[in-house]
Amino acid sequence: MEEKWTTVLKPKHNLWDINLKELFSYKDLIFLFVKRNFVTKYKQTILGPLWLIISPILTTLMYVLVFGNIAGLSTDGTPQIAFYMSGNIIWTYFAYCVNQTSNTFVSNAGVFGKVYFPRLVAPISTVLTGLLDLGIQFCLFAVILLIYALTGTPIGITPWALLTPVLVIQLAMLGMGVGIIVSSLTTKYRDLTILVAFGVQLWMYASPIVYSVSQIPERYRFIYLLNPVAPIVTIFRYAFLGTGYIPFASWGISWITTVVVMVIGVLLFSKIEKTFMDTV
Repeated sequence: MEEKWTTVLKPKHNLWDINLKELFSYKDLIFLFVKRNFVTKYKQTILGPLWLIISPILTTLMYVLVFGNIAGLSTDGTPQIAFYMSGNIIWTYFAYCVNQTSNTFVSNAGVFGKVYFPRLVAPISTVLTGLLDLGIQFCLFAVILLIYALTGTPIGITPWALLTPVLVIQLAMLGMGVGIIVSSLTTKYRDLTILVAFGVQLWMYASPIVYSVSQIPERYRFIYLLNPVAPIVTIFRYAFLGTGYIPFASWGISWITTVVVMVIGVLLFSKIEKTFMDTV
């Protein structure tokens, strides 16, 4: 009697040999990883998921004190708390994606060495875990906007707010792409692990998180917006606060950069996963 196999494991022959159908068939495992990531993140903490609300509030208040009051940076006439909160929740998600996916091979070496499953499951589950955090923090941001609206403070929410899912998807792709490129390189060069946190911090100050794009001189603004995160934050602020503008050309370049980084990351990840157990 001929046996019918449900799964066939075979070696990959080239960089482009990525089985998306197989990856989709492991969707249940992805959700299990998401649950694991979320539970272990707040295990043995007193406040647990409440930190998702406390952390952005404390960070925003610090930004208001340091950058708004001491440094006196302009928020283009919008309430400081709403201005800094909008940048903070976007950046927190992006930084989480980069920092956590950059550790994919090292942190999952024990699991990868024992059982087979598509290795991309790990970074995808990390990105989805961060999406849960972002959803909770976005609700906090929405409450702040509602409070301002009820107290008569002008908040210019625009129809561009409908683009939020697109912006989040782009941010997830960019963060995952950068993260898995770094994770692929850290299997041999552990120095990158130390540099990632420092590099992400520098990237934040190179993005309009604690200041407005209007602070950048006009002649340098297009060059500044080549930073793929900058147009995303700028559009998000315009969508919900009505401040700034939509940098269409820069956003298009940002999308091209995002797709290129994502493709390079997936291909490099696919190549390294074949031999990483020999180097980790």
